[in-house]
Amino acid sequence: MIEIKDLSIDLSEFHLKNINLSINDREYFVILGPTGAGKTILLECIAGLHKVKQGEIRVNGDNITNLPPEERKIGYVPQDYVLFPFLTVAENIAFGLKEAKYPKTEIKKRVDSLARLMAITHLMNRDTRSLSGGEKQRAALARALALSPKILLLDEPLGALDLQTAKYLRLELKRIHDELGVTTIHITHDQTEAEEIADRLGVLNMGRLEQVGMPDEVFFYPDSEAVSDFIGSPNILECTCCNSLGQGLMEVDCGGLRIIIPHDGNSIERIALFPRDIYISDTQPPGPHMNRFKGIITEIKPYGTTERLLVKVGDKILQAEIPRDISEDMDLIVGKEVFLIFKFKRIKVYECKCNHNEDKKPS
Repeated sequence: MIEIKDLSIDLSEFHLKNINLSINDREYFVILGPTGAGKTILLECIAGLHKVKQGEIRVNGDNITNLPPEERKIGYVPQDYVLFPFLTVAENIAFGLKEAKYPKTEIKKRVDSLARLMAITHLMNRDTRSLSGGEKQRAALARALALSPKILLLDEPLGALDLQTAKYLRLELKRIHDELGVTTIHITHDQTEAEEIADRLGVLNMGRLEQVGMPDEVFFYPDSEAVSDFIGSPNILECTCCNSLGQGLMEVDCGGLRIIIPHDGNSIERIALFPRDIYISDTQPPGPHMNRFKGIITEIKPYGTTERLLVKVGDKILQAEIPRDISEDMDLIVGKEVFLIFKFKRIKVYECKCNHNEDKKPS
């Protein structure tokens, strides 16, 4: 178990402010936040790479705040992996074991075992400079795990990989974690990555820990505007009534808006849809009427290369996002009537949970 109490640090461009966080034994915890939030600094403080003058870090009750990195029993994989370029994969994995003067037989045993776990036995004699991004990540993980750390720290481990490789390795990271049972802290700015892999996650913004919780709780019940803005300011609608339609479909009533969602399970407490996943038209579009609504634009806000439209539909205000040039082509102005289509497969759901916090239940 990791406990961080009142941790603050200021390093010119980056800082942390009064961080308080508990991470459970064997938990896969993800720290999520934008670039510059202080995610890497927090990881480096846990690893012992910065001198902490305010606050403390404990592992299983032991204060490690002032311990040197080599005495913390923590494995750390930095964002660029930092593999030794003139050593083979096997030599990289064995490096820490040799430095710790493990017997040669034990070194070989551990290296072979980790190579099998990471599925890189065929790479052991390869120069690390010739490896792909995914192969480098596996080799770096094996090296970090060689000394059997209590804790594994991963700094944007999938950030440099293509989407297909990253998706596959997300599953592999979870498998390795479950097999080894090592407490893992993984930092990322990718919300999808965090949702798929985290047991719990914390949102860090401008050096402050804004919220900690289960992934769906953070998404559907953001504690602050900073959290909502970071996850994309989704339209979150309370479901007052649910009706299963069979064949993996459910109709929900969200304050008068009847919406069909792809769901086959328990009753739905909330649904969410990102502004970018609502299609806007100034004329009634052809096709079936499912998830199509008519509304009036109440506000238009510039948002980078797009515009955010606030549209009143019934007694609801929904937020949609549209490229600025398309908005100009349709001559969208406040007061104009528009049609909205919800992208069916993009609707996210939060199921009713009987043990959900009372203060977070919908009214």
